Amino acid sequence: MARTASTPEQQSVRVLKVGERVRHILSELLARQEVHDPVVSAANISVTEVRMTPDLRNAAAYVKPLLGSEEDAVIKALRQNTAFLQREVAKRLGLKFAPKLQFKPDESFDEADRIERLLDDPRVARDLDEDEPASEDPDATP
Repeated sequence: MARTASTPEQQSVRVLKVGERVRHILSELLARQEVHDPVVSAANISVTEVRMTPDLRNAAAYVKPLLGSEEDAVIKALRQNTAFLQREVAKRLGLKFAPKLQFKPDESFDEADRIERLLDDPRVARDLDEDEPASEDPDATP
């Protein structure tokens, strides 16, 4: 039987699904404190996103230590335990090739805070208020 070619949309859905499965596996490993490292065990780490390459061989895991843990120390400890985590992910994932993990700090929360501060600036709020015209919709019901 001939193998059907997958469309780019189907392939990207598969990449997203595998990335989400890797995220769940990593989250479970970290929540159950299966990593025998004092820095990782002491920190409450959230795996916010896993981005897979289209060939599913590389995965960038974005992590955020919670409760004020030192981010640099946690990232360093995760990178030192990458071999163990890759082995566990490979066992639980069941793919032909195990993805190579890279741990990166998640900076999306910092970026969201920066944008929020910009929007709260009085000058920006003033500009936003001027841009909103007071138009009434004749079709709207009171």
